[in-house]
Amino acid sequence: MKKFLPIGSVVLLKNSQKRIMIVGVKQKQVDSDKVWDYSACLYPEGILDPDKLFLFDSEQIERLYFIGFQDAEGMAFLKRLDELD
Repeated sequence: MKKFLPIGSVVLLKNSQKRIMIVGVKQKQVDSDKVWDYSACLYPEGILDPDKLFLFDSEQIERLYFIGFQDAEGMAFLKRLDELD
């Protein structure tokens, strides 16, 4: 079972110099069957082009800078994802 970070979390990936902000969880790549843990945009710039989001898995995270917004609805959603994973 994997514990997912909430939307809005800001991370740095291994071998990267630019932080990114999580905008989606359990994201399917359009041109394949691969399902990634997260999609993200540049931080602080945001989504500059919706066709160019970063897709990555938890293991690629080097550092967590900020944990995104958490409320009962979001926590219940992430709990359901954890149970399915």
